[in-house]
Amino acid sequence: MTLRNIFSCKENTLEIIISFCIFLTITTFVYSRVGFTNIFSCYRLWFQDGYWVNYNIVEALAWIAKAAVILPGLIWQKEIWELHLVTLFTSALLIWVSERKLLPTMVAFNTLWIGLSTVIIVRNIL
Repeated sequence: MTLRNIFSCKENTLEIIISFCIFLTITTFVYSRVGFTNIFSCYRLWFQDGYWVNYNIVEALAWIAKAAVILPGLIWQKEIWELHLVTLFTSALLIWVSERKLLPTMVAFNTLWIGLSTVIIVRNIL
């Protein structure tokens, strides 16, 4: 192991520690303002009968697909462009099936993501 690799490893560890501390601080502050009971009640919805209906399933799949695209880029600086095929599909499907949750921010975000996925897919296919 070279000296450069040792310093790189220490820098990565430091980035992880600082990022985790900031994440924990912000999340704890926001959760305390909203109320830990309210947050935990919200998370408990995942385990209640009737929660996993069509639009909530599609929403969960869309978030998982987006995380699968974003996280490798943030952590390892790697783009798995083929995952944009999944995000293109789930973003379009999410707008379509979410009539009960049709919020302008959700529609705009997923419309933007459709455009982003399309650009990346075309760039990698051409």
